[in-house]
Amino acid sequence: MRPKSLNFEQLVQQNKQELLENKKEITKIEMRLERRQEELVKEKQDG
Repeated sequence: MRPKSLNFEQLVQQNKQELLENKKEITKIEMRLERRQEELVKEKQDG
């Protein structure tokens, strides 16, 4: 839970940081999906 004593600038900074972390996580998930898709395509070609 967030402390209630943060001022506006601190909240903005915290939100920016959370967005950056979310973006990194999304990128990781996208990379995993791409690899999985490539594996599926290769399996079909080899099949």
